[in-house]
Amino acid sequence: MNAVPEAQSADPTSALDLLGRQLLFVTGKGGTGKSTIAAAIGELAASLGKRTLMVEVDAKGNLTDFFEHPRVGYDPVEIRPGLWSMTMNTEDSLREYLQIFLKMGMMSRIGPLSSIFEFVANAAPGVKEILTVGKIAYEATLTEGVDFKWDLIVVDAAPTGRIVGQLDAPAAINELFEVGMVRTQTDWMREVLADPNRTALLIVATPEEMPVSETIELYHATEALDVRLAGVVVNRVLPELFTTAEEDTFDRLGDADAVEAAESVVGAPLEPVLEAARLAVTLRRTRVEHIRRLRSEVPLPMMYVPYLFTRSHGKRATRLVADALAAEMGL
Repeated sequence: MNAVPEAQSADPTSALDLLGRQLLFVTGKGGTGKSTIAAAIGELAASLGKRTLMVEVDAKGNLTDFFEHPRVGYDPVEIRPGLWSMTMNTEDSLREYLQIFLKMGMMSRIGPLSSIFEFVANAAPGVKEILTVGKIAYEATLTEGVDFKWDLIVVDAAPTGRIVGQLDAPAAINELFEVGMVRTQTDWMREVLADPNRTALLIVATPEEMPVSETIELYHATEALDVRLAGVVVNRVLPELFTTAEEDTFDRLGDADAVEAAESVVGAPLEPVLEAARLAVTLRRTRVEHIRRLRSEVPLPMMYVPYLFTRSHGKRATRLVADALAAEMGL
């Protein structure tokens, strides 16, 4: 159940559709803005009328901060019209599983459940991961009337170093059981994850050496996954400072006589301004090289989000990133 060969043969010039599936896992190296992009996708989807659920996998995360809303728990909370958010809790996921699938309402309410869960989770690797993925897959199957409850579920998933283990948990446990209830449960999870029309994985990177390297490594590691890798969002792309004609003028200002003449006109030192401009140009050109490497080694659709020169994140910044994503998708 591996859809990656199809993903790897995708046309890298084709548009990256972030809203065309029901379940979107968002990953990336820490510090690349993974949560920012996940929040912006949720904001964009809700603004277009999609009933959207954002899932925070890390209990220490700050996904609702991007909407200036208090943190939420395991039960979905509507944080803006059309947009709900929840924070994963594997103990609550186990409790819900016992109630729904095993009809063990009384057991799920006993005091030592947390101790039992910790014992089982520590003894059997993959239990916490499968409870996380299982809850998300379950939410993707819920219906209201004839329609799915959620048009889109955006998962602020584990970072690149842990995402393979998280998404591969159903397949790993599936291999241990040929028949029985566990096999039945992991089979339906894998069906949800492996459907390329329903589920996809999105990587967030920045045009820097380590994030690009980890993205390339993850691209190859996804050969073991059921989930299709849809593409990459390159975040914090610096704008081009000069046009070609302007750059020629800027280069001529490197001459000492030209600087002196310009300073006599403006009546102030220009060298600090020119040094800052040189630094901006250098950073831009360095990052362009990282983007070229990423495009050459990861032949998948990509979109680019400009660097936002803002001091803090919140509703305004989230909307700006959502607008940038919409522009990249031609919406």
